[in-house]
Amino acid sequence: MVPLLLVLLLALILFGAGFAVKVLWWVAIAVLVLWLLGFVMRSTSAGGGRGRWYRW
Repeated sequence: MVPLLLVLLLALILFGAGFAVKVLWWVAIAVLVLWLLGFVMRSTSAGGGRGRWYRW
């Protein structure tokens, strides 16, 4: 009975990890798109150069 429970627990953990990894891929793609948009649409500074669009 214990090996069966261990196999079921392992399958549940792997399913959860696979779902979490898929969600993290979508989050990473969204952050990349936002970063690229911010990079393209950054404003120019008073001296004519490009300013930083982020605070850090």
